[in-house]
Amino acid sequence: MSGHGPALPMTARKSGPLSGVAEVPGDKSISHRALILGALSVGETRITGLLEGQDVLDTATAMRAFGAEVTQHGPGEWSVHGVGVGGFAEPEQVIDCGNSGTGVRLIMGAMATTDITATFTGDASLNKRPMGRVTDPLALFGAQAHTRRGGRLPLTLIGAADPVPVRYRVPMPSAQVKSAVLLAGLNAPGQTVVIEQEPTRDHTERMLRGFGATVSVAESDEGRVITLTGQPELQGQNVAVPRDPSSAAFPVCAALMVQNSNILVPGVSQNPTRNGIFLTLQDMGADLVLENPREEGGEPVADLRVRYSALKGIEVPPERAASMIDEYPVLAALAATAEGDTVMRGIKELRVKESDRIDAMARGLEACGVRISETEDSLTVHGMGPDGVPGGATVQSHLDHRIAMSFLCLGLAARAPITVDDGGPIATSFPVFEPLMQGLGALITRDNR
Repeated sequence: MSGHGPALPMTARKSGPLSGVAEVPGDKSISHRALILGALSVGETRITGLLEGQDVLDTATAMRAFGAEVTQHGPGEWSVHGVGVGGFAEPEQVIDCGNSGTGVRLIMGAMATTDITATFTGDASLNKRPMGRVTDPLALFGAQAHTRRGGRLPLTLIGAADPVPVRYRVPMPSAQVKSAVLLAGLNAPGQTVVIEQEPTRDHTERMLRGFGATVSVAESDEGRVITLTGQPELQGQNVAVPRDPSSAAFPVCAALMVQNSNILVPGVSQNPTRNGIFLTLQDMGADLVLENPREEGGEPVADLRVRYSALKGIEVPPERAASMIDEYPVLAALAATAEGDTVMRGIKELRVKESDRIDAMARGLEACGVRISETEDSLTVHGMGPDGVPGGATVQSHLDHRIAMSFLCLGLAARAPITVDDGGPIATSFPVFEPLMQGLGALITRDNR
């Protein structure tokens, strides 16, 4: 599947019990960061479990363009010979980040304090997404960005020749913005400080320490204060990438929707800044058990045993949003099969993802016969109970992998099949979604036309 080729309609039909082991891919967030920090290090970084979705492959290509030696040795096994902090070379070609907002924003941060110029672009979806939230703080270091109207890609970034350290309060909960500023701070003298009022995923802080940077985190009246000492010499590391909780959410929610299902999802990250979806499912009454908790590659992981459950709608705590922001689409699909209302507030960040995910889920659920209510910052799904969703619709994915996968999961439990107009973008984050789900017993097919 490709997010850049012709549309690939896919259909999901009511399925029997899902069973078996769902070995979901490596974590996308950690995969991006492992490649970038490997490129900014001295010596060799060896990565196992790297997600080989298109988003991450585009980041690998970008690191080569900036001068790092990036090599694949086998499935999920990669090495990066880095150029050191401040060692990026000026790329000869435009950097195409495809569908990845994480990739483009982190890469811009990594190069913003080096005296080089690079031009970035992406696919039709990425080129609609706002980049000012990253280029504004990067300008404080001395970088200059020339963008299309509205601060959008294609974008040319001129790195700071004489960068200065920055103290920056992130105006919205965004791990991408926080990470871009921290990566820029690597090649600035002194200390760069990032303040976030709501904690977001902390993979960047963890991995920076692992590669040898000095990073401190403190709680204050201002919020969570992250301080990075600039101009370290990062050393190549061995990175074991845990399995992605955002990808795991799809087979987990599908099993909770399809009656009599019983699956195991091994080795999934339980990072406390990423596990909000699993806490929420348990609050709804899910039979979801964490087995064999352990630590791998500096991240807490566990095996997830999931059995079909009759769920109740809840009000999701708004403060949980940052720890599960990518999982709201599949939660909304699951909520349609629960009893009662599921209320999701504090989620306006979804409106500037690969698509306006609140609108995309709302319109798709309505097409499938589900009542919803929405505001700028919330979505309420009026659950129809097990076997209550009519389905029978063709839903627009809006070039958004998570919208496509969410409705394919819902189609496994709906009374009539659900078709997504284009499942191609699924390859950006979860290239084995289709065979993995089919291996569990899901009736998902391509509509070859």
